[in-house]
Amino acid sequence: MNWWLFPVVGLIPLFVGAIYYNERVVGGLWMRATGLDAERLQRGNMLVIYGMAYLFSVLLSVLLSSFVIHQMAIGGLLSEAPGWGDGNSALMQQLAELDQQYGLLTKHRTFGHGALHGGLTALVFVSPILAINALFERRRWNYVLIHVGYWTITLALMGGVLCQYLKVF
Repeated sequence: MNWWLFPVVGLIPLFVGAIYYNERVVGGLWMRATGLDAERLQRGNMLVIYGMAYLFSVLLSVLLSSFVIHQMAIGGLLSEAPGWGDGNSALMQQLAELDQQYGLLTKHRTFGHGALHGGLTALVFVSPILAINALFERRRWNYVLIHVGYWTITLALMGGVLCQYLKVF
């Protein structure tokens, strides 16, 4: 597995956020929805804020890979089987044959497929969490929609890159 891809994909939320939450894009709407202003946003330890955001984004990329790459389930099911990971084993040879015949390991490994599943993850997993929090915080729906928009774009991009480039076997 090319583990180095997770820290790279973890940068996507930071880059998208820098554009999306810019005052000229959605940032002005977001600041009004949260009651924040540019001066207040400058307060705080930005190194800690961005560092922790990056760390959480890397963790999110690890979890997201199992949502967007269906073949991850194969590794989960067979990782304890004799011959797993040994390219010369009967098990790995059978998997290679199944891949040639049915695309078992390579089917749906495109940017578009990963982006679809990343976006769906934002809509059906992240948006209910944000909405529940917003209900209890007495936030308006524009607050939820602003963040759901960000996470849909972000997780779609993260999912696309992971699905296209992450090697799982």
